[in-house]
Amino acid sequence: MIILKNKSLTQLRCKQLYLFLKMKKIILLLLCIFVGLSSYAAPPEYSYIRITVNNKECIVQLSNLTPKHRHNFMKLVKEGIYDSTLFHRVIKDFMIQGGDPDSKGAAAGTLLGEGDLGYTIPAQFNDSLFHKKGALAAARDDNPEKVSSASQFYLVQGKKYTAKELDRIEQLKLKGQKIPDTHRKVYETLGGSPFLDRNYTVFGEVVKGIDFIDSVAALPTDSNDRPLQNQIMTMDILTPLAVRKLEAELKGAPYKPSIFRRFLDLFAKDNY
Repeated sequence: MIILKNKSLTQLRCKQLYLFLKMKKIILLLLCIFVGLSSYAAPPEYSYIRITVNNKECIVQLSNLTPKHRHNFMKLVKEGIYDSTLFHRVIKDFMIQGGDPDSKGAAAGTLLGEGDLGYTIPAQFNDSLFHKKGALAAARDDNPEKVSSASQFYLVQGKKYTAKELDRIEQLKLKGQKIPDTHRKVYETLGGSPFLDRNYTVFGEVVKGIDFIDSVAALPTDSNDRPLQNQIMTMDILTPLAVRKLEAELKGAPYKPSIFRRFLDLFAKDNY
């Protein structure tokens, strides 16, 4: 009897050990799947905003080098602050400016550009961010700290400059500050507004639809540089799925997700 009892107890313990090890393997497998899915579900490295005006659109990438401006811009887009505002100041071969909260529903001919949200953003200058064509930058008033408007921004159109013209800008506009060689090449080939560098914070750039700037900049304007036809904008944030498709397109490659990615994409929203 004692032998049989010990044998039954041993069998029970072996069964319990087997179940424990089996359960441990299942938990480990589930943990691996969770970690894998979590990594695939991680947010994109960059944030992108679509700006739409009268069926024309462009997509801007926000820089991670200017986190305060990026966070503020994303917040305002999420809250719908920019929807129904105007590009109220347009100067050909320079820039197109918008984001004045007072421009919503503003009567024709009304002088705009003084509206704000009651706070400012500290300047964030970075040598790799400059006023090339397509740059997204923060507008501001004439303050010594060069702090940015909370909502008003502009997209640079600019123009191409010769080497001699850039030399003069260094002397007259930038107070002797040198334009880096890499920037000079861009200003000579793509164009921009170099005299604004390190005076206004650049916090992003157009990565798709740069002709959007040209089309708005070409519009007829009144004596205050306001387009005669209202340029009413809406903005939305690209979803992670839309970002993946966009970044594949920008690389000139088709979007080919892995099996894990395809599974997650089934539940993802796509506004691209």
